[in-house]
Amino acid sequence: MATTHVGSICATLAVAAAAWSVAVEPAQAQLSLWPQFRPWPVDHAPFRHKHHHRDANSRPAEKAPAQDVEKGPLHVVISIADQRISVYDDGALIARSSVSTGVPDHPTPSGIFSVISKKRWHRSNLYSDAPMPYMQRITWSGIALHAGVLPGYPASHGCIRLKSDFAMRLWHLTRRGTRVIIAPNDVRPVEIANPRLPQSKPKAAYTTAAAISDNTMIEVAGAPSLSTSADDPQPQQVTAPVPGPARKTTPISILVSRKSNMLFVRHGFRQLFETPVTIRDPEEALGTHVFTLMKSRPGDAAFRWTVMSIPEGSRRAQQGSTKRPKSAIKHMVETTPSESSPKKANAALDRIEMPPDAIERIAELLTPGSTLIVSDYGISSESGPDTDFIVETR
Repeated sequence: MATTHVGSICATLAVAAAAWSVAVEPAQAQLSLWPQFRPWPVDHAPFRHKHHHRDANSRPAEKAPAQDVEKGPLHVVISIADQRISVYDDGALIARSSVSTGVPDHPTPSGIFSVISKKRWHRSNLYSDAPMPYMQRITWSGIALHAGVLPGYPASHGCIRLKSDFAMRLWHLTRRGTRVIIAPNDVRPVEIANPRLPQSKPKAAYTTAAAISDNTMIEVAGAPSLSTSADDPQPQQVTAPVPGPARKTTPISILVSRKSNMLFVRHGFRQLFETPVTIRDPEEALGTHVFTLMKSRPGDAAFRWTVMSIPEGSRRAQQGSTKRPKSAIKHMVETTPSESSPKKANAALDRIEMPPDAIERIAELLTPGSTLIVSDYGISSESGPDTDFIVETR
């Protein structure tokens, strides 16, 4: 009888093990929903990211996700109509999740932004001390990405709410200056080749604002900085290039505005110079386009450019339905972004004439991650001495 009892127990355990293995398979399959990019699992291992963000008021941190290190320039894209966030690393899609953006009375602005400050534990100073964990600020007026409740439709006061596990991983992956694009519909980076795009040239030295200024370019000097981060090196006055080994430099940002017929250049959140540009058929719209200089591929020394063209959209289309069912959100998260074409971006570049001396100076400063923004709009009032260019398209 004892032998029979033991055999029954063994059989029961075998059945339970088989049932457990079947239940695990769907969960494992879910992590490989997009096999072409790195999965972001939810079982968090100790995090060892090379960019550290200190917060004196932080509570003891929970176990953070496994290391995510970007391969190239990082882009965060929020589609308001789709209520979706997509993360691109070196032009490749690596992660995607659903979001909740602003309600019609408190809409989320669309345009070109960047991460300007980060805090692991933050509370709103505008809305009843509401918690905003893993906060990444993109405007000083209060718009940020942070973990929050996602009901399946726009429900915030303008911020972009993220799922908690996604917010944590994204917080660890980004740094100050990471580009954030908020568009009425989905956009994606595509490669572009155009002779009018600035071309990088070997750098003899670390070039600064003092070395750039000349009679045609207006140097912007003495602007205060709120940052003391080691990621933002302070310019030093130099009078001539100093031969020596190449140094790691911060990417630059270039803005060509049809509204002002001007070209502006910033480096490390500090404006370097501005100069007039000539735009053919200035009464016709250029659109808004973000060009990014990418790293060269193995075996190919040439740098490459990508572009994202931001579509214009109506206020209603931008805010999306406020009663979108969760099933629709899930479906949208599983779809691939719509194809983009560089045709409009090429047409915009072909109408812009930059001064030769400005092109020369820009070529000396270019490094992977540098961006060129072409827009019908001007610099937003949200831009300041401690931000990159902010261009609001609505």
